[in-house]
Amino acid sequence: MSHHKVIVIGTGPAGYTAALYASRANLAPLVFEGVQPGGQLTITTEVENYPGFKHGIPGPALMDEMREQVLRFGTELKAETVLSASLGARPFALTTDKGDYTCDALIIATGASARWLGLGRDEELSRSGGGVSACATCDGFFYRGKEIAVVGGGDTAVEEAVFLTKFASKVHLIHRRDRLRASKAMQDRALANEKIHPIWNQGVAEILTSVLETPLGDKIEKIRALKLQNTVDGTLSELPVEGLFVAIGHQPNTGLFSGQLPMDETGYLQVEKGSTRTPIAGVFACGDVQDHTYRQAITAAGSGCMAAIDAERWLVNEGLAE
Repeated sequence: MSHHKVIVIGTGPAGYTAALYASRANLAPLVFEGVQPGGQLTITTEVENYPGFKHGIPGPALMDEMREQVLRFGTELKAETVLSASLGARPFALTTDKGDYTCDALIIATGASARWLGLGRDEELSRSGGGVSACATCDGFFYRGKEIAVVGGGDTAVEEAVFLTKFASKVHLIHRRDRLRASKAMQDRALANEKIHPIWNQGVAEILTSVLETPLGDKIEKIRALKLQNTVDGTLSELPVEGLFVAIGHQPNTGLFSGQLPMDETGYLQVEKGSTRTPIAGVFACGDVQDHTYRQAITAAGSGCMAAIDAERWLVNEGLAE
């Protein structure tokens, strides 16, 4: 069984930043990359709102830069997925798909995953830049002057629809019911916006695409329309759009810690206000796994920094590090 002062689970902006600060504090962190090395940004085609890149940077390229940076300072990365965690006693014990490990301090940066429509094509097109996204703040700019759709009826969907009116010529808000679930204030704001067109009692049955040629001669599949199915009578219709934003929520990746760490009603880990400390001393959480409000790369990175500093101070106070 391999023992480490600090183990980080996850390699999104939060995990990599935590590893960077822990490495520079001479804590020699071990980081498990998990099933999606680099996190959600690896399925984002272009990132234009991360400081330091005036022309933007592809999501995968940004995560590669972060990866190389942590390696430069001595972080150990393992392409392993944590299958179980025992947090009832110290040192904490982890089992991956390849071995067993223990650590004095654990930083959880497992992130959250967007809930998709279950069509397969929606998630695939989000990865390829085909016009499907789960983040209006990240990708709304690319739909300036275009007609797009948002699927969902809760606060997130309505908030994203309103945000997207800054760019799109028209935003179709598609909901499976005949009324929204969002708060009344948010509903009133959205329905009063002349750019938002609500479509009631409809679900997305299929995403229709066309193959386009880029200026460089490459071919890319892009969304051209949605096939909608009426949830009342089952009839089908077609809605021409150039973009689809799926806003039916996110699922925090917290299954490993069920019954061990407190979570809110939607499954996000709860931390002490103003810190990354969980109720178990020596266990810290950062990034989207504990943030259901902002869910941005920059806020995740900031909380990763906080987690590493919190962990370092805790280790020193416990006499486990200098």
